[in-house]
Amino acid sequence: MERCGVIEFRIDRRSGVATYLQIVQQVKHALRLGLLEQGDRLPTAKEVVAATAINPNTVLRAYQELGREGLVESRPGLGTFVSRSLATPATAEDAPLRTGLEKWVTAARSAGLAREDVEALVKDAIDRGFSSERRSDIN
Repeated sequence: MERCGVIEFRIDRRSGVATYLQIVQQVKHALRLGLLEQGDRLPTAKEVVAATAINPNTVLRAYQELGREGLVESRPGLGTFVSRSLATPATAEDAPLRTGLEKWVTAARSAGLAREDVEALVKDAIDRGFSSERRSDIN
């Protein structure tokens, strides 16, 4: 059964990130979290344009990029459909890691940290946690 409308794009015109890349990133994010699944239909370019007031060619460019990566496929006359997921058991809604992270974010907010503070801490932890991976890739 085909699901549709399970993603709503949010465009940040001040981010410095190209609009088509924001769409690509948001689709990948939804795929990783299991919000989009194989067989789901993405909103049409017309639907995205109506919701975001961006150029339809921008939407098509994003969908083409996702197609090149093997994540979606275009079916003429029907739409663009998810062809594979990026979700893993560790990213499931009830996964222990995800639940722990949500509790940590709640504790951080209770400690008075702003969203930007939490984002900075998480980014730093990610950078530190994956820095050894980068070093081993170089050697």
